[in-house]
Amino acid sequence: MIRVLVAEDQSAVRAGLVLILRSAPDVEVVGEAVDGEQALALARELRPDVVLMDVQMPRMDGVSATRAVVAEGLADVLVLTTFDLDEYVFGALRAGAAGFLLKNTEAKDLIAAVRTVAGGEGVVAPAVTRRLIAEFAARPARPPKADPAVLESLTRREREVLGCLGEGLSNAAIAERLDMAEATAKTHVSRLLAKLELRSRVQAAVLAQELGIQHAEPPA
Repeated sequence: MIRVLVAEDQSAVRAGLVLILRSAPDVEVVGEAVDGEQALALARELRPDVVLMDVQMPRMDGVSATRAVVAEGLADVLVLTTFDLDEYVFGALRAGAAGFLLKNTEAKDLIAAVRTVAGGEGVVAPAVTRRLIAEFAARPARPPKADPAVLESLTRREREVLGCLGEGLSNAAIAERLDMAEATAKTHVSRLLAKLELRSRVQAAVLAQELGIQHAEPPA
């Protein structure tokens, strides 16, 4: 069973999310939080697999709560937002969220996203992720927050995979791009995340954009 904590301050929305999640035979809603502080407290107590986290909540917002949950290794976080590509989303991804969904996401897609994040893939919707990354890249140039020296630990292949993550590609798409098995692509992703001390693929994608890591060209 995938154990999920739902953090959402609007009771009607929270009830709807819980109802959808409980309709899945492999998902168990273990707790409900009405603000970021309660979300963090319940995450510490219940240790869910996934926290479904609204970004705009009283007392402690979802970005701060996500940062704390991720920093303490309590769960993977799937962020919920009303607005596509708002500043909260970028903040949540920088804080280590595994991905994000809009609140009007279809029920089946919400369940699929929870399963995906619980499985460690960390990509909710590649098309949305690519839009996020493109928006991030289009912003005015500024000094990178990451030190380029962090890349020194990566192999050439891992850098190529990082470049693919910068495009928001899934493991299957990375495998096709770099002419390798999907299992091999997944291994490279896991290794580079560990080396760079990143919690999610989307964090890696943002890092790739900050440092100007170019995607690899398809083999001739």
